[in-house]
Amino acid sequence: MTLTGEQVERVDEHDRVLDIVDRGEAVRRGWLHRVATVVCRDPGGRILVHRRPEHVTRFPGQYNWLLGGAVEAGESYEEAATRELKEELGIRATVRFAFKYLCRGEISPYWLGLHEAVIDEVDGDITPDPSEIAWHDWLPEAELRQRLWQWPFVSDSREAYMKYTELPENLQPRPPSHP
Repeated sequence: MTLTGEQVERVDEHDRVLDIVDRGEAVRRGWLHRVATVVCRDPGGRILVHRRPEHVTRFPGQYNWLLGGAVEAGESYEEAATRELKEELGIRATVRFAFKYLCRGEISPYWLGLHEAVIDEVDGDITPDPSEIAWHDWLPEAELRQRLWQWPFVSDSREAYMKYTELPENLQPRPPSHP
């Protein structure tokens, strides 16, 4: 097989690697692969929400509270999450793994690895990639909960939010404390 697009690891229902395949083929055939996402919070606890551009093929004009994308072949979930922050927001930040689950996504099934990052001035100014993000803003979590059902959010992100809010409180992110 000739691989011409983005290479990802095809995995099984236990997230064990089976093969390296083209991401487009994995999606078309409904093969499990890996996706890394990041919840970005500011030091005050607000969550970064963004809207996809209208011209993109996947989820045009829809909102999301997660940033992320496919885990490339040979990459860990954490490495992919860090890379996606750089690609989509133009920043480097420390990500912390929260959990993963098998998502029966709207387009294709995949393992979703969810990470958290607190973004502050030290990480640099956010410079969204306009090919990925048309609009962004920091929302308090109470407003995000409300907007999830009022705005056209990516359906997979709604499921991820429900799982995220079920985490025990001691596993949810805490903004850094400053003296």
